[in-house]
Amino acid sequence: MDTWVMIEQLFFGMLVSIQIFVATLLFSMPLGFVIYFGRVSTNKYIQTLTKLYISLMRGTPLVLQLLVVYFGPYYLFGIKISPSYKMIAVIIGFSLNYAAYFAEIYRGGILSIDKGQYEAAMALGYNKAQTFIIIILPQVFKVILPSITNEVITLIKDTTLAFVLAVAEIFTIAKQIASAQTTMLPFVIAGIFYFCFNFIVQFAMESLEKKLSYYD
Repeated sequence: MDTWVMIEQLFFGMLVSIQIFVATLLFSMPLGFVIYFGRVSTNKYIQTLTKLYISLMRGTPLVLQLLVVYFGPYYLFGIKISPSYKMIAVIIGFSLNYAAYFAEIYRGGILSIDKGQYEAAMALGYNKAQTFIIIILPQVFKVILPSITNEVITLIKDTTLAFVLAVAEIFTIAKQIASAQTTMLPFVIAGIFYFCFNFIVQFAMESLEKKLSYYD
């Protein structure tokens, strides 16, 4: 196989990996807030269910969760699985998993804020929603940014797990080419992609962290 043809195939795999990465962040980060609010809810049933959900997502392998999301509709409800559902199942599985981690990161960040901040906001006439959005959330974001960065970097590497549902991301394509051509070059190219992708994300997050370091 010509090297440029190989690179072209890996490039399309790279686009799939980026698609999984971006879609997961778009869905999991807002969902993490929903799960967080359930986690701290005064309703014991909601709180218990949310705790159970977080424990389940964090206590079982992501690979297993992907398989359940993909095969679950068929085995549980007899719904026929279409080939296009593979990518949807990957995004759903990743989003549900990472939302649990983000929820705990949010909870840790919010708990780190001094209660005096809430009292000061009440004294200024802010309601609970205004206090959270205007005063608490900006401070929380600065506190949790390093933890968010770690999860984002982990997500980049976890996109390789899409292979269990035969989604042709860059690592899957690299394995196919390497097996067919008996060469390590596809793995080298895939490794360079992951390294560069991680470097760009880490640089962007660290730059953002420096801009938010207004207390230093």
